[in-house]
Amino acid sequence: MQMKKYFLYISIALLLILVLFFVVEPHLRDCSRPVQADVFVGVDAAYDGVENIKSLVDEVKSYTNFFVIGSTGITYNITSLNEVCQYIYDSGLYFTTFTHTTTLFNQSQWISEARQKWGSRFFGLYAYDEPGGHQIDRSKIGNLSFMLVEEASNYTDAADKYVENLAGNLTEFRFSDFPLLTSDYALYEFDYRAGYDAVFAEFGWNLSRPLQVALCRGAAAVRNKDWGVMITWTYNTLLYIESGPELYNDMVTAYQNGAKYILVFDYPKNFTYGILQEEHLEALKQFWQYVKDNPRTDNSINDRVAYVLPKDYGYGFRGPDDKIWGLWGPDELSPKIWSDVSTLVEQYKPRMDIIYEDDLQSSTFKYSKLIFWNGTTITNSATT
Repeated sequence: MQMKKYFLYISIALLLILVLFFVVEPHLRDCSRPVQADVFVGVDAAYDGVENIKSLVDEVKSYTNFFVIGSTGITYNITSLNEVCQYIYDSGLYFTTFTHTTTLFNQSQWISEARQKWGSRFFGLYAYDEPGGHQIDRSKIGNLSFMLVEEASNYTDAADKYVENLAGNLTEFRFSDFPLLTSDYALYEFDYRAGYDAVFAEFGWNLSRPLQVALCRGAAAVRNKDWGVMITWTYNTLLYIESGPELYNDMVTAYQNGAKYILVFDYPKNFTYGILQEEHLEALKQFWQYVKDNPRTDNSINDRVAYVLPKDYGYGFRGPDDKIWGLWGPDELSPKIWSDVSTLVEQYKPRMDIIYEDDLQSSTFKYSKLIFWNGTTITNSATT
């Protein structure tokens, strides 16, 4: 009788172990990195090659928590896509996939199944890329235009068409409570209006980091949305990206300014493997440790100043002669607005946001000060 009880207890114990392994453990693994993380740090791998992607995942998984599968060479191949997603999931990372309209397979069905399979680790969709930049720069490949608005009668008409057309494109990928993400270097405000849940301001080229932060963070703040930074190319030739120490400084700057996402664009022009060298990987490691050692301090809107732009002013903000909506050259306001933002960003960084006149609402009056394009200034006595 005692022996039977002994075997019964052993059987129950083994059964409990199996339940823990097959039922509870996957749930714990999926929840091991909470979706409400303070910051998502990672790499956007925008090149083909399943094994190359796996190698990069193996390298960075101990000092990142987010991964962007950024190449249609993988995301348009359902077999490769499933293999890479499963590998990233098993490595403990959150991930998103670059998506664009395609007839190669039913993306809606795949997304629905992927969410069931990978849960919260499949964090969202990186839908399209640089829509605002394409508009400002009138991007084309041959006869194929990437502009959302080819012509407009005035700034408001351009804004309305841009938002309507981009929102229409995003409808294909709009699922309840499933974030839509993108990177851009212009028109952040109008990307958010079209329906993005987070936009990554690009740090690269000779773009002013404080100015990009002010534009993107301001657009996100008035909508209570998240924002981030994508550190991209600095040069058009090898090695394309900035040095390791510069990369580290850019990540720290993004973090200190409150970015929810801090990502590095790993794309090799005409190559099939990445551009990140040991110095860049070391910078990521150092930054991961920096985040652990320096918990985020409060970056309240009450402590910030906002510069208020005219309604629908789709200016590129890369200099006093930049285009407006990609359809017009600079107007009579451009030199003053460029001078204003250059001075104020330098004066108030990292406390400066840029918002739009037609976004004025109760939330914007949480700023300590509103400085309007026409010279008007409103100080919020409740925050001073």
